[in-house]
Amino acid sequence: MKPTEILSSEHRVIEQVLDCLDKIIAATKHTGKLDTASATDAINFFRTFADQCHHGKEEAHLFPAMEAKGFSRESGPTGVMLAEHTQGRDYIRQMNAVLAGVAKGDCVALQQFAEAGQKYSELLRQHIQKEDHCLFSMADQAFTAAEHAALLAKFEKVEAEEMGAGTHEKFLGIAAALAKKFGVTVHAGHEHAVCHH
Repeated sequence: MKPTEILSSEHRVIEQVLDCLDKIIAATKHTGKLDTASATDAINFFRTFADQCHHGKEEAHLFPAMEAKGFSRESGPTGVMLAEHTQGRDYIRQMNAVLAGVAKGDCVALQQFAEAGQKYSELLRQHIQKEDHCLFSMADQAFTAAEHAALLAKFEKVEAEEMGAGTHEKFLGIAAALAKKFGVTVHAGHEHAVCHH
């Protein structure tokens, strides 16, 4: 398995939770209320699985490896991806910041949550498309078999040491529970999203 295949399979799980976020926002617009428990689960998933784990692997390992192969951070694809990661973190912060207000019935906070959530969903879906269809194929062609293997080992280290044993599985469980609750299809590849220790 190539390192990009692990990242791509993680994308399918992230898209699944984005589908749930879209349904949470749609229900909010319809009812004027937010399912704060599900919203909190989604935010925690995006913050830990999508950002710390998934984006963490890209930022600490994949992107520097690509840059070492001659891809420019300033004018190349990794710089664009990094900027989008930063923008995504800002939207997560915005959603999280208004949760307390939403819980108290603040209509403005509710609107702010919906807007930040919508922007996050749109950003991440476009971001995933760029990585799946452009960046990952560039990486696949740039690395030798030995370099692919070295990256895989680094990804497994992120899972085992930085995230901690069971963290990945915990968030796959949250993704599955949200999908069940909102009637969202579990994307193919979900079962391959766990790095093998």
